[in-house]
Amino acid sequence: MKRVTGLGGFFFKTEDPDKIKQWYKERLGLDTDQYGCTFWWKDKEGNDCSTQWSPMKNDTTYFEPSKSSFMMNFRVENLVELLEVLKAEGVTIVGKIEEYSYGKFGWILDPDGNKLELWEPKDDAFK
Repeated sequence: MKRVTGLGGFFFKTEDPDKIKQWYKERLGLDTDQYGCTFWWKDKEGNDCSTQWSPMKNDTTYFEPSKSSFMMNFRVENLVELLEVLKAEGVTIVGKIEEYSYGKFGWILDPDGNKLELWEPKDDAFK
């Protein structure tokens, strides 16, 4: 079973997300929108894939129970199976799987208490 297949996104806290998005747009050329920036790429089989970069307000509760200022999102192939394996290995699972038109999401904690988001994407939902 494959576990992580790629980086799905990087989310971080900031005082002023709009200001940060504008700075990255002007200084580094990121094509930002209300969520941040989506980077599109192809995997080795030629499938369309994306990675999301998103600044969030300092007071976001999305990273809880982690107190970290960032959260990584990893792309996975089979979220349900992977979470079962990780649970059996003693990894802390946070919440329940959530499903949207663009994929399924689950969350775990690493040994340092950082919340990690696991995403089984439906990249074709973005077309």
